[in-house]
Amino acid sequence: MVAHPAASRPLYSAKTSLRKSRTFTSIIHARHDTSTNATSNLSSRWLSDLKTRLGKCIHFGMNDAQVNQAGALLVEVARDWKTLLAGSEGYLTSRQRAGITSTLIEWGHQDAMGHVNNVQYVRYCETSRTNWTRQIGEHFDPANKKLWDEMLTSKSYGLILKSIKVDFKFPMTWPDKISVYHKIRVMPKESDSSMLLDVMVLSEGKQRVAAKAEEDVVVYNYKKGQKSSLPDYMLTQFKQQFEEQEELKKKSGQRVKEILDAVAVLEKETWDRPDAKEDMGGTK
Repeated sequence: MVAHPAASRPLYSAKTSLRKSRTFTSIIHARHDTSTNATSNLSSRWLSDLKTRLGKCIHFGMNDAQVNQAGALLVEVARDWKTLLAGSEGYLTSRQRAGITSTLIEWGHQDAMGHVNNVQYVRYCETSRTNWTRQIGEHFDPANKKLWDEMLTSKSYGLILKSIKVDFKFPMTWPDKISVYHKIRVMPKESDSSMLLDVMVLSEGKQRVAAKAEEDVVVYNYKKGQKSSLPDYMLTQFKQQFEEQEELKKKSGQRVKEILDAVAVLEKETWDRPDAKEDMGGTK
């Protein structure tokens, strides 16, 4: 997980150096996972839009059954928004899999414009990646915990960051909390000596994706001083995680579709009909 000693452990190489920019578009073109998921064709604001849509239904008046349904949907979205938002794209959001969970942004992370500085996102990704691998040894492969912990040293095998590409979605500001998740791009193979990891940085204050990143990491055998194919313990765990990702993407994606369909029905039953009149709360 640390960089090659010869590279003096740069946070990112010239290939990935970040230029100060407030445009919040991709600094370096990112090739994100293009596999189909339930939110691929939705606005990045689909979660907040969904709550707005439910609010509009409420304003036009509902019967008891509709009120109960809308209330249940709002409770579910409020409780499970991370799993619905990130899980539908294949990011595992449990505390055992997350790299960073509900961590406060520091005031000093801001720049002169009052926005979280671009370079902080790279540091969030780095912290999440190192936590992510240690969590595997802690919770899923205790028999090899020592090896997973040593990935952050130069004692055995490690994952060297070759490049990172960041796509900024909107400017985060203090105060806020972030959660950061990693996922494996494709099913690992025994011969792989490198991996592509996708990263999602979530703003908890806005309940939106603040940034996505692509990390290209290389498997390195420090004892031999050379690149290596994935050792068995890594391959086994990474395959298991990829399968979990695909299962969650399918399950969460299906639930997102069901929720969106349910909201569409409520809209048809309340405001989206010829005789609809908004309930202004006055007396009859």
